[in-house]
Amino acid sequence: MKINELELVAQAKEILYGNLRGGFTVPTARLYPFQWNWDSGFVSIGFANFDLEAAFSEIHSLLKGQWTNGMIPHIIFHSETEKDYFPNWDFWETNVNPGAPNTPKTSGITQPPVLGFVLEQLWEKHPDNPQVVDFIKAVFPKIVDFHQFWYEYRDPYREGLVFIYHPWESGRDNSPLWDAPMNRIDLENANLPYYQRRDITIADASERPTKLQYDQYVYLLQLGKKHLYEGKGIAEESEFLIQDSMINALLISSNDSLIRIGKKLNLDVGKIEEWQQQSKKAYNDKLWNDSLGTYTGYDLRQQEQLPYWEIGGTSALFAGIPSAEKAQKIVDHLKELNNSGYFIMPSFDVHHEYFDSRRYWRGPVWPQMNWLIYFGLQRYGYPEMADIVKQDLLELVSRFGFHEYFEAQKHLVETTHGGYGGKSFSWTASLVLDLILAT
Repeated sequence: MKINELELVAQAKEILYGNLRGGFTVPTARLYPFQWNWDSGFVSIGFANFDLEAAFSEIHSLLKGQWTNGMIPHIIFHSETEKDYFPNWDFWETNVNPGAPNTPKTSGITQPPVLGFVLEQLWEKHPDNPQVVDFIKAVFPKIVDFHQFWYEYRDPYREGLVFIYHPWESGRDNSPLWDAPMNRIDLENANLPYYQRRDITIADASERPTKLQYDQYVYLLQLGKKHLYEGKGIAEESEFLIQDSMINALLISSNDSLIRIGKKLNLDVGKIEEWQQQSKKAYNDKLWNDSLGTYTGYDLRQQEQLPYWEIGGTSALFAGIPSAEKAQKIVDHLKELNNSGYFIMPSFDVHHEYFDSRRYWRGPVWPQMNWLIYFGLQRYGYPEMADIVKQDLLELVSRFGFHEYFEAQKHLVETTHGGYGGKSFSWTASLVLDLILAT
């Protein structure tokens, strides 16, 4: 398929500006009408290619919601009048924690820690710009505080691996990875509050998490509220307590970026280096599954790996974690998928009964993951495979538009729509633009 990259860049810029809301972008106009944590990190990377002030503003706006314990929440509710979303700010009731900001309102959980490597991306794009240095110096300590939050509140055994207690924190909300631990939740005696979903009135319900999964999400939200959104009490009670492969890989990657930045700017990186020394070793020792040839999540409640081949494990390439031998095993799997009629990279094991190429994180292709995989493959010396990952995403966007996620099976895009979830999506626009302009 012939891809018009100049046209894609123009469309991407139009989407990003169209999703701007007074200094930050919404992921998409109706489905996600607020500011999301890791979305904004990726959006800042895209903006940095053509509008540096917008890139700075995106991060500054996100950091307005940072808690005193260092947590950067997964949603910042800059508007308290927008009602077209659930769970909204009033359902979270984050004022149970005295460290949560009163303005803006926020959610009570976090998301993948991407901001460290986002800072490095901005600097690499503008190495001689003093504005970038000033921006980095201003936000650097806040991002270090965010990492401190992870290691202080989410690493109960002080082993260098952090946990999540809600699937929304993983960024991969309804991945089959979470089915077993989520299904241990006793919903019959949970006494859940009444709630009304908004997402399935805007997007196709067949592309979204199920009602059962939303009940489980709400249960864990209530559990967090019960324990004032602090890690210790949650760790003692939650059935869902996972050391996620992607969360930990992106934390390691962001640690590395902060260390490199800090050394260039003569900033103190001693504690980051201590975290990093422990984290990389623990990641390889605990999360690698040799029979699967990938990294997996670890269930702290059951003290066992979650033995699935899924997209989170590939983020270790981006972080530079695997040895050359382990990286080769991951790449071999990508090559097999490419030769078997799949766009790279499906978000879950295509050979597993749980694979669903239409439903959110149970199979579709996700743009931000392709961006991570692309640079991970480049890092390990696989430029041809990296180009396939890039071209697959550009083809999907060219054919179906800037959707939130996409069909993974090539034969199905001839008979189905192919683009799923939200339309005119910010991180899709941002990262398509970056892959074209910066690679």
